[in-house]
Amino acid sequence: MITSSPASASHLKAELHVGYVWLISSVAALGGLLFGWDWVVIGGAKPFFQRYFQLTSEAQIGWANSCALIGCLVGALLAGGLSDRYGRKLLLILSAFLFALTSIGNALAGTFSVFIFWRMLGGVAIGLASNLSPLYIAEVAPAQMRGKLVSINQLTIVVGILLAQIINWSLVRHLPAGATDEFIRNSWFGQQGWRWMFGLTAAPSLLFFLGMFAVPESPRWLAKNGRPELAQKILAKIGGATYAAAAMAEINSTLATEEGQRVRFTELLDPKLAKVLVLGVTLAVFQQWCGINVIFNYAEEIFKAAGYDISSVLSNIAWTGSINLAFTFVALGTVDRVGRRPLMLFGAAGLALIYAAIALCYANGVNGLPVLLLVLAAIGCYAMSLAPVTWVVISEIFPNRIRGAAMSVAVSALWIACFILTYTFPILNANLGAAGTFWLYAAICVAGLVFVFFKLPETKGRSLEQIERELVDP
Repeated sequence: MITSSPASASHLKAELHVGYVWLISSVAALGGLLFGWDWVVIGGAKPFFQRYFQLTSEAQIGWANSCALIGCLVGALLAGGLSDRYGRKLLLILSAFLFALTSIGNALAGTFSVFIFWRMLGGVAIGLASNLSPLYIAEVAPAQMRGKLVSINQLTIVVGILLAQIINWSLVRHLPAGATDEFIRNSWFGQQGWRWMFGLTAAPSLLFFLGMFAVPESPRWLAKNGRPELAQKILAKIGGATYAAAAMAEINSTLATEEGQRVRFTELLDPKLAKVLVLGVTLAVFQQWCGINVIFNYAEEIFKAAGYDISSVLSNIAWTGSINLAFTFVALGTVDRVGRRPLMLFGAAGLALIYAAIALCYANGVNGLPVLLLVLAAIGCYAMSLAPVTWVVISEIFPNRIRGAAMSVAVSALWIACFILTYTFPILNANLGAAGTFWLYAAICVAGLVFVFFKLPETKGRSLEQIERELVDP
């Protein structure tokens, strides 16, 4: 029988130390900022390193843009087992170190092979951060604030994206209109400008690295690993003594039958856990296959197909980042009030309609401003729904003891899906055309809408332990 505390931690609000919770969550969310920055910086650098390394085939271009995803997959796979064994904090520190190291490595790369090596190792850092930043925040956040706090991670991802886009644009904004490939390759822009785009990532990496030494370990990880006194002390700093006692009672109730057992990935095949894992993996894959990341990674091709030159493309990219940031604030204000399920349904339906409209524009030769406005609408829709809410859901639906391993599988699936999306876009675009490619993404969004409608329960306002009991032991 599951025991519970007299007062559930999810209903204790009076003593919450909100400032402290926001502080430690914001530091952990710097992993999201670097995830966004390092992930999107390649979109602005691509026109220049592509010419520097003289990449000509769709396969080479797709590999340059997608190779980091191999590292992302490795990082996500490592994050689960290692963070369950050594803690969330240590792995986040490792992620920060790798971000700093690889940003400098990419900036100094002299050959395409060396560039690929550093991009893949940087992907390991992204994989670690994308897994552990939202997981850590979910484990320290009180239930009534969890959606908003985990969404802070998405906000920092978006801030990182926008910073990278603004820096990319500022470094090359004086590029002459109509510049030829030969001019770009031999100019400062083609020789050095793109290197600064990568190298400047080292600055926020250092801030993240130092900041992680100041935050506590996850209290749920501490409780699971035989350090309940320290876990209760950290929970008291978060919400006071009463909150800490209630939270520890809930945590202990889910761990009582599992004490001393080591997590094995094969346990995820248990029928009770498998259905939750399928839910998390499908949502993670859908977040990528909805297609929005091709706009960030292949903005040059998308806007060129709409009639824009390279200078206008870089300006438009900065607009996409601004819209992304603005609508992420909408998600912060609604995820704990409106709930996870309505926002996911809205995002899937909205993107399906917008992609259909983009496909019609391309098919009928409509260029320029209409395409730009539709692209911005797609980004706004995604930023307030699928982007943050998917991370919230997959960080909270898995049971305490196997959360690291299960989150690792879900995030690994996300990065595999992202690799497939990123690698195949140039090939799809060449064979189906821009219109056909966006019709395909629209169809995927319709399929995602159906899945969310029938399979996703609402989780707002519940403690992690309550969610575990409802999903795994109904």
